[in-house]
Amino acid sequence: MIDFFTAHAPVLAIVVFIFGALTAPVLGKINNSLSYYCALITTAVSFILSVYLLVSVYNNGPLEYFLGGWKPPYGIEYRADILNSFILSVVSFVSLLSIIYGYGSIKAEIHDKRRPAFYSVYLLFIGGMMGILITNDIFNMYVFLEITSLAGYALIAMGRTRYSYMASFNYLILGSIGATFFLIGIGYLYMQTGTLNLTDLAQRLQGHFDTNVVLVAIAFIIVGLMLKMAVFPLHFWLPDAYTYSPSVISAAMAGTSTKVAAYLLIRLMYTIFGIQAGFSGINFSGIIIGISSITILAGSIIAISQTDLKRMLAFSSIGQIGYILIGTAMVNKYAFAGGLLHILNHAMMKTALFMVAGGFFYKLTSTKINNLKGMGRQMPFTSTMFLILSLSMVGIPLTVGFISKWYIVLGAAQSGNWIVVPVILLSSLLTAVYFGRVINTLFFKEPESSGAENLPIKMPYSMIGSTAVLVFLCIFFGVFAYLPAEISLKAAENIIGAMPWK
Repeated sequence: MIDFFTAHAPVLAIVVFIFGALTAPVLGKINNSLSYYCALITTAVSFILSVYLLVSVYNNGPLEYFLGGWKPPYGIEYRADILNSFILSVVSFVSLLSIIYGYGSIKAEIHDKRRPAFYSVYLLFIGGMMGILITNDIFNMYVFLEITSLAGYALIAMGRTRYSYMASFNYLILGSIGATFFLIGIGYLYMQTGTLNLTDLAQRLQGHFDTNVVLVAIAFIIVGLMLKMAVFPLHFWLPDAYTYSPSVISAAMAGTSTKVAAYLLIRLMYTIFGIQAGFSGINFSGIIIGISSITILAGSIIAISQTDLKRMLAFSSIGQIGYILIGTAMVNKYAFAGGLLHILNHAMMKTALFMVAGGFFYKLTSTKINNLKGMGRQMPFTSTMFLILSLSMVGIPLTVGFISKWYIVLGAAQSGNWIVVPVILLSSLLTAVYFGRVINTLFFKEPESSGAENLPIKMPYSMIGSTAVLVFLCIFFGVFAYLPAEISLKAAENIIGAMPWK
């Protein structure tokens, strides 16, 4: 039984979401609560499967699954290794805590009749990302990317303001452009090699990196995925999407969607192309480091001027995605591990911060920073969690934010990319500025006489508890960082050592 479970675990991680997405609206016809518990059980099972996969591949090596028994390049292959199993665990964990958090917030922000459909689309959204991570077929990656994107557009539009529709439409247009670029790049690669399997692609592309077809394919893929990641200056869809979507979706998206797009770029650049290959005189490593540095600083600078908390966190997320890219682009074990750690660390920090923002919205029906005056006294526990998360975002020692930045700086020193060090230091200073402004408003300013701060509205325990778990982990993994660091370092060794140009 255990052997059967292990052998089919990669496909079960996807099937469970398909089953849940189909079941949730049916159960919702009976009772709305049943659709919620369907989503809860589905995400919980997914998390268990993801952790099981991570432990299995860590101890025994990569696990392959051939759909229908058809081996590649003729069939679709699902492949689990340390890199994607680690991110699978992150995505499934964030999705589980988000749905627990949503037990309270969804009731306040989503109309009763729309909740069963919401849970169904939410499961499709998470299931699509899980598919992107587990598949070893590049066209299958595109299919799952479209599933995730279409579900994301619908989830954003479920916000209760008219701006939600605008944000969803903007994401639809720009997301479709990014997906089209990605698909065009896949088409060029298939035209050159006649295969879609990543392992087979890496072998057949050897000796063809200088051809115009491959260079154009790489350009389309990089631009398309960077648009999906909201890398500056291709970030225009993200601020509105995070600001005007329901609180639970802001939290879930901030911790998952851009991280999965980053995984896609990392996987393709290392597995197929070889990020340091330098074919046709193009240094992709240097280009990505430069773009990432600009993204880090631009996101941080723009965040300072924001007047809405969720919008500030959205621009902060744009800057933080640069950390992931800059770490993985330096082709250094410690820097790569730092970038991979930041996927976990930023997922925890930013998901929790959006959960806190949702808590403020639950009480005030607003996330304007100016309306948060005195909330440190009215909501002391929630405000204290925001303070701890802010310190972690800055990179204070004994928090997870410090760990990933430390590894990236260490890798930059070893690889000679010294320009990265002042970029990270300056970004940390800017982060302290825009979070410090909110902390000052929460704890040191008197509330205005609107009376909203005195409303007898308390956050549900589901919202407080799920947020508190993430805050605790931000400290726990900041003190006991050896477990995620060991996994990240092993993933870095496996990925860098297996590059096609080695």
